[in-house]
Amino acid sequence: MSLKFNDLFNHLLSQHSVSSTNSLIDQSNMGVINLLADTFSRLGFSCEIVPVAGAHEKANLIATIGRGPGGLVLSGHTDTVPFDESLWNTNPLGMTEKDNRLYGLGATDMKGFFAVVHEAVQDFLDADFRQPLIILATADEESSMSGARTLANLGKPKARAAVIGEPTSLRPIHMHKGIMMESIHVQGQSGHSSNPTLGKNALEAMHDVIGALMRFRQELQLEYQNPHFIIDVPTINLGVIHGGDNPNRICGHCDLEFDVRLLPGMAGDAVRESIEALIAPIASKHHTDIKLTRLIEGVEPFDNRDTELVKMAELLTGHSPESAAFGTEGPFLQQLGMDTIILGPGCIDQAHQPDEYMELSQVKPCINILQQLIRNYCL
Repeated sequence: MSLKFNDLFNHLLSQHSVSSTNSLIDQSNMGVINLLADTFSRLGFSCEIVPVAGAHEKANLIATIGRGPGGLVLSGHTDTVPFDESLWNTNPLGMTEKDNRLYGLGATDMKGFFAVVHEAVQDFLDADFRQPLIILATADEESSMSGARTLANLGKPKARAAVIGEPTSLRPIHMHKGIMMESIHVQGQSGHSSNPTLGKNALEAMHDVIGALMRFRQELQLEYQNPHFIIDVPTINLGVIHGGDNPNRICGHCDLEFDVRLLPGMAGDAVRESIEALIAPIASKHHTDIKLTRLIEGVEPFDNRDTELVKMAELLTGHSPESAAFGTEGPFLQQLGMDTIILGPGCIDQAHQPDEYMELSQVKPCINILQQLIRNYCL
């Protein structure tokens, strides 16, 4: 790789851009956005910085070269997950090259992808773009996906096809599950435990709620199966529970947090409506208030089979399209009308952990794949 590639890779990783639902550690992504805007502007791209709705110091970048109604989007997110530097053997905020690997926070998930894209476009700077090539950089994929949501609501960018460069080991991903994260709050009434009639036990009501959710999970798994996934059914994970304050007091309140992983063909709103219907009679039975609340705005399942882009990716990579357990911004780009796949260098197993790295052996093959796609969709 060229010195420019290493420099850009290092500069991207050195920009702090943690996104988190915890406001104490959440950071702006403007350092990455401004760096990418300056970098691609120098190559002749027209750069538009799009503020994220309702967020402070968060933005997306749309960098475009060429014009027309079709074209290709190469997309990635600019944020990273939180990290503990003491657990790293390399500098997380900079690129370290060793053992034919590029180490650093975001090396594979997924700031490093922009350095790969930058290298891939070098051969086309004097080309006649008959359709646009668009580099898309988004905010907050690791927390709220508010960057991609903003773009979907604005209706831009528009293109014929889109590749999201998440780490897939250069295997095309054409479907993944959706996710909901929800909270159920039961508000009862505390009282002395020696006389249960003095209160309304929120924990007992929650016991019935959990039973109803587990029965609902069985119903969903009987109704929906998809053999393309290793876990071929939808799941509901009961992840967090808190309630009460002392063993000799009737439990006055209880909270449950859980997630739902949706298969293609399922809709988050419909699942929420079903859960609402389940908890209403339980609230009546126990004379408690029970409220279902979103912890995050959900991400719908992604499904894009047998399209032109999927077939081309299969041909270029030599791998049949696969499914993934993790979620991406794919549904939002699909909402914008683009034929979308998930395809990028690096392995998802390296993401979200200390000593994250991208294998150097995947960089040049990824560049070749991107260049073939640019030729097909833009030239």
